[in-house]
Amino acid sequence: MSLKAKINLLPTEPGCYLMKNDKDEVIYVGKAKNLKNRVKSYFTGAHNEKTTRLVLEINDFNYVLTNSEQESLILENNLIKQYTPKYNIRLVDDKTYPYIELTKEKYPKLQVVRKKKPEGRIFGPYPNVYAARETARLLNRLYPLRKCDTMPKKVCLYYHIGQCLGPCQFDVDYKDDINEIVRFLKGDTKEVLNKLKTEMDKASSQMFYEKAIEYRDMIRHIESTTEKQIININDFKDRDAISFAYNEDDISIQILKMRSGKIVDHDQIVFAYVGDYMDSVLSYLQQYYEEHMPDELLFSDRFNTDELTLMFGSKTVMPQKGDKKKIVDLASKNADYDLEHHYMLYRHKQEKTQIAIDDLSQMIGIEVKTIEIFDNAQLFGTAPISALVVYKDQAFDKKGYRKYHLKTTTNDDYQAMREVVYRRYQRLLVEGKPMPDLILVDGGKGQLNAATEILKELNLEIKVAGLKKNKKHQLEALVYEGNVYPLLRNSEVYQLLLSISEEVHRFAISFHRKTRDKVTQQSILDHIKGIGPKRKQTILQTFKSLDEIKDASDEKLKEIGLTDEIIEALREVIQ
Repeated sequence: MSLKAKINLLPTEPGCYLMKNDKDEVIYVGKAKNLKNRVKSYFTGAHNEKTTRLVLEINDFNYVLTNSEQESLILENNLIKQYTPKYNIRLVDDKTYPYIELTKEKYPKLQVVRKKKPEGRIFGPYPNVYAARETARLLNRLYPLRKCDTMPKKVCLYYHIGQCLGPCQFDVDYKDDINEIVRFLKGDTKEVLNKLKTEMDKASSQMFYEKAIEYRDMIRHIESTTEKQIININDFKDRDAISFAYNEDDISIQILKMRSGKIVDHDQIVFAYVGDYMDSVLSYLQQYYEEHMPDELLFSDRFNTDELTLMFGSKTVMPQKGDKKKIVDLASKNADYDLEHHYMLYRHKQEKTQIAIDDLSQMIGIEVKTIEIFDNAQLFGTAPISALVVYKDQAFDKKGYRKYHLKTTTNDDYQAMREVVYRRYQRLLVEGKPMPDLILVDGGKGQLNAATEILKELNLEIKVAGLKKNKKHQLEALVYEGNVYPLLRNSEVYQLLLSISEEVHRFAISFHRKTRDKVTQQSILDHIKGIGPKRKQTILQTFKSLDEIKDASDEKLKEIGLTDEIIEALREVIQ
């Protein structure tokens, strides 16, 4: 499925996206309020140099849905720290979003911290650092907690202005204040916000507009700081949140991985099943957690508790409310979306591919499962190579790809085909390995006859067909046993053969380019026995040209470490 088609099926909800290269490595993590619009923007319009380089490397992408933009911002930070993608520069260090900490002391302090594991009771994290600091400042004004880092010997200015109860001199009970602060930071901000709104309206009516703006900003900071998010849970435990969705054909499983209290990764899979869907889900999870399990496994209520407890014991948790329930609900949301779009993304593609295979099998007269295709390349007789691509069970089998340096010709395409077909299938015969159902030749009638000739010599009965191109080198027909089968551009078999042809061409050109570059870097000295890399470097540093080497005396050549035998061999080559 092309990136364009995959982008068109993206949701318009908030979340994080992970761009991957052709090695399936995460090279960039981003967040979006609207996933579809954001990802689509990378492939439209002009970009700066860095973004252009990123887009050129993108081979695929993945995504995780969140409930809000705030959650996507925090998840983005967690994912960047997990994968350290090369195109994410600013956030790959050890910095993290701040928390508001209520210290565990007899006389506690309220402060903003960035510690990985704060020692007190913490709330957050807060992507808006300024809002977090302003909220902590407001709470310290409203509640007379201790402000000093170390306990002074006498009351300070904060006591005299009513912002501290003076625990340095008096026995103070902060229990009620702490309870109110905890309720506030957990989201119960109604009382404080109502008070601030009243003060804002009062200041505005009295035309104290600067004061009213100050109250307005306080309200905004509080709303930003206390917005509920479930990407992080501040207990620093490792847990997975697991859910699934299914229909009559497929199962979608979503696992959100929370490490040290933060969602840092996810695993998703959609697969076809046979029999009972729950048996398939449990079988998959049993294998998935066979070697390692986190501290907790959070399951959605789509599971049966008894079955889970038998498999995972005390680590099984099926939350009914709170943040943990919201996390498994988020896993369910992602599983539902994956299943809903799986048909459009993959199953439909599989069905079209099967139609193409069936049509091709009908043309050839046998059931085709494995196809091998050759392509030759050379440039004016230099660096002649051949490449083999294997298409097996409706996918490219890259482990089966082979590269050949041609030995019997430099610019004869027919001889090149004879050589590579002989080398390939003579070796399969010797090793007793299975033969393909069909060999495709990316060339004309001459290459097709050359391949058929060699197969007869090897007493092999393998079907061989040719891909006929037009004058613009565009695929137009399949040639088989003297028959020409025109291919309609919108047909499934045309798309299949075109993809196979393009893949072998890409593979051959890439191999040829590397071979050609290596040849151009070679020197005549590489073919002289006794001259290795060090002696070659010494000769090239001493003499500017072959003429200088030719005119050099034996004594001069001996001065740079050459023996009589090497000098004699050198003279024979360069004369």
